[in-house]
Amino acid sequence: MREAHASHDQHASRTAPGIGDMLELLEAAWERHRDTLSTAPLSSAQTRVMYLIEREPGINLTALGRRLSSAAPSVTRLCDRLQAAGFLRRTPHTEDRRATQLELTEAGEAYLHGIRHRREQVLCQAMDRMSPDAQSALAVGLAALCDAVGEPTAQPEHRETA
Repeated sequence: MREAHASHDQHASRTAPGIGDMLELLEAAWERHRDTLSTAPLSSAQTRVMYLIEREPGINLTALGRRLSSAAPSVTRLCDRLQAAGFLRRTPHTEDRRATQLELTEAGEAYLHGIRHRREQVLCQAMDRMSPDAQSALAVGLAALCDAVGEPTAQPEHRETA
């Protein structure tokens, strides 16, 4: 029992200060704005598929499965549901007739735009209560975290403050 506690303390000392508090704040913010931040009626997995397809238009099911670390039947079901919702289009690959390319429809693109817009509004409201230096530090830190997790980001844009 004592070893488990010591192991936890060692892990905590390597973690950024306040990480536990930050995670609790993120959970509280998510809960407070659940209706605004939600991806409903799509699941988070379906929304992630849409983000990947948006980033790589024309991706095929095999490559999509690799990006998701998911089995082919699961990826196919996700895409079937997105196609039925009108958010995804499958077209024959231009060079390989056996392969299918995946693209978002206009409705799919609009849906992602709506999710981003709602989330950006909530984030901007919170960031407006931060100093410009804190906003910049947050943007740099989040970009570094995304890069470390494996989702490279574009350089953060600096917002004008009023």
